[in-house]
Amino acid sequence: MKVTDKIKKAESEGRTYWSFEYFPPKTTMGVQNLYDRMERMQQYGPEFIDVTWGAGGTSADLTMDIVATSQSVYGLETMMHLTCTNMPVESIETALKNAKACGCQNILALRGDPPKGQLNWESCSNGFEYAVDLVRYIRKEYGDYFCIAVAGHPEGHIDNQDKEDDLKHLKEKVDAGADLIVTQLFFDADIFLDFVQRCRDIGITCPILPGIFPIQNYNGLSRVISFNNNHVPQQIWDDLEAIKDDDQAVKDYGIDLAVKFIRKFKENGINGFHIYTFNLERSSRIILEKLGMVPEQESVKPLPWNPSLGPKRTKETVRPIFWKNRAQSYIQRTESWDEFPNGRWGDSSSPAFGEFDRWGVSIRYPQDKAIEMWGEPRSTDDIALLFAKYCRGKVNGLPWSAQKLQPETDTIKQRLAAINLLGYLTINSQPAVNGAKSSDPAYGWGPKNGYVYQKAYLEFFVPPDRLEEIIQKIDKDPEVTYFAVNKQGDLKTNTEDDEPNAVTWGVFPGKEIVQPTIVESVAFMAWKDEAFELWNEWARIYDRQSRSADLILDIADNWYLVNIVHNDFQDENGIWRLFDLEIDGDLARKLRRNSGSL
Repeated sequence: MKVTDKIKKAESEGRTYWSFEYFPPKTTMGVQNLYDRMERMQQYGPEFIDVTWGAGGTSADLTMDIVATSQSVYGLETMMHLTCTNMPVESIETALKNAKACGCQNILALRGDPPKGQLNWESCSNGFEYAVDLVRYIRKEYGDYFCIAVAGHPEGHIDNQDKEDDLKHLKEKVDAGADLIVTQLFFDADIFLDFVQRCRDIGITCPILPGIFPIQNYNGLSRVISFNNNHVPQQIWDDLEAIKDDDQAVKDYGIDLAVKFIRKFKENGINGFHIYTFNLERSSRIILEKLGMVPEQESVKPLPWNPSLGPKRTKETVRPIFWKNRAQSYIQRTESWDEFPNGRWGDSSSPAFGEFDRWGVSIRYPQDKAIEMWGEPRSTDDIALLFAKYCRGKVNGLPWSAQKLQPETDTIKQRLAAINLLGYLTINSQPAVNGAKSSDPAYGWGPKNGYVYQKAYLEFFVPPDRLEEIIQKIDKDPEVTYFAVNKQGDLKTNTEDDEPNAVTWGVFPGKEIVQPTIVESVAFMAWKDEAFELWNEWARIYDRQSRSADLILDIADNWYLVNIVHNDFQDENGIWRLFDLEIDGDLARKLRRNSGSL
């Protein structure tokens, strides 16, 4: 979707809107951390994000990967920066084709900075001299497909000290086809307001978003303003002088200054703003909180999972629950599908999941970080304690989930920790929900004034002897269905057919019942290969001859992966009665022994 269409909608509804900018990190771990941060910051309700393009196209491939992943995995409307620096027409055309292929409809067309080590900007052979040339090219080759944004310089471009001449160049870019202006950062709100008025006076009518930079530290401010020779009012320097050695105080000052600017802009009829996050989260979050700008649940979470914006996935409305914590893997393993399941899933035998080894299964932490978090377990009790600590928020992630547990698990995290101590190593779960409002902060999703429902669900690894025990209990409860499979593919189940079982659904005014999350046998068998391979990946962080590696590989080779659904969603405790959670015997001893760790 074009950013300008989203802006028009927000303006017609009379609401404030905002966006975030990110840049490509330099390391693999940095990229993964950025994805985690972008996923968290999605809940703050940005209308779009944009991703920068390194000077001279140095980060072109990574920028493209981040844009494609943001669109397809996280469902974030994304704008891709594209510069003229060191970019012949052939490279620009490749970038535009790739953007279109992943569903990106938004380009920020820039001249760009000189390559590293070069003082002055020079065009390359068969390239473009100015951003206006790039705008014209995009319009000529792609017509109206892309929303084209361009940069505005409230204080004038550093290479053009004539502000009026610089403004004429901006008008040329708009006349050539630009739809939106995003300004460079500034530190004087009146300079921006004057810039907007001067734009309007010469006939520029498109939206103009102020670029907001929350000051992070004193030295960083000095460095940032050196790039464009920004004016910083003396009052700001005076305010910072007393706190310049206290980074936290400087951050708080930067937040309050940004809030002050945005409030002033709103008073002057400007409803949108663009935050230069510098890949940081806290300042952006607090700015929005102080402004009282909490997005509606419907816009942040239209489904229990993030709908993809990939061009082939527009009708996708249902997913198996198994990849709940590994959405990127699910997207990759289904990217070759021509059609995606919708409605009530349809023929369960039709989805052909890509082989997991084609995409690679990996742990999202470097070796040293993984060992720091998970230690060197020497017994199954050590591993059970690690899983229990994850459920209690004492460990940041596991191989099956790099993120902390979602808010909906707060009501069951104590019981999750307890069953892990009993040897049921949980990797996925959801509590029973009987008609929570769609606006509920923990369980809600979908349109306004609806109600959402969930069946209790647990997924865990368990040794064969413990599996037989739990199956005997399941056989006595007609409300429970299960699948259990080992690495070799030996499947046990009490289901009588291959029909999908909806475990999440919603009822909304004027709509059919929506069933976006299911448990289904074909998908479970595809998932099991990935789930068991993650044990192997965990073992690889240790020496192959170590006790930790032997222990982890033994679990992978001999244990079962089990999922359980309690189909009576009105019985929130039903699934837990399958486990001996009374505080006596083995559980009591383990709780006493590990009370300090938990």
